[in-house]
Amino acid sequence: MSAATTTPPTTRDAVVEMIRKMPDDATLADIMDALFVRQKIEEGIRQADAGQAIPHEEATQRLAKWLA
Repeated sequence: MSAATTTPPTTRDAVVEMIRKMPDDATLADIMDALFVRQKIEEGIRQADAGQAIPHEEATQRLAKWLA
């Protein structure tokens, strides 16, 4: 089987690998934070793929208001 035909890891496998890469002294809160960030990133990617992303110019204008 070539690398081009491999299937992506399941969500479970990806989470297990993420936890495995964390330091041995990672707390449950650390793991929950990492899971939350991963969930939000995946949600953002799905939204962008569905055309629901905010254009860069609009995001820049929104940030400018927050930072003013």
